[in-house]
Amino acid sequence: MTFKNLMVIKAAVCLGFGVLLLAIPDSLLSIFGATLGDGGMFTAREYGAALFGNLFLCWFAKDAVDSDVRRAIILALFVYDLIGFIVTAFTILSGVLNPLGWLIALVYLFFTLGFGYFLVKPGEVKST
Repeated sequence: MTFKNLMVIKAAVCLGFGVLLLAIPDSLLSIFGATLGDGGMFTAREYGAALFGNLFLCWFAKDAVDSDVRRAIILALFVYDLIGFIVTAFTILSGVLNPLGWLIALVYLFFTLGFGYFLVKPGEVKST
């Protein structure tokens, strides 16, 4: 997979989940067994807004050439998705999300592995 393809896929995922979290967070998260109070609705919508930030970052950086800036973007997205995977896995294991939550965890794992690959890929620019 190319860097550009990974960034476009991430942008599309962020668009889909971002819109749903802004518009119908309670309905979306109920599929995964979660219930939201007023605070949860606020937090879910804030996360939807953050996904739009990721969407624009991925879309406008998809053509970035090998550089320290591209590496910083890759590292930031790698850390973001790794933390997302860990938090989601613990949330499922604690019973807050039902087994369908593993679909969310797999999305995070896909991007963690994808960006991790570009962190260690030979020929990438390394920071000094």
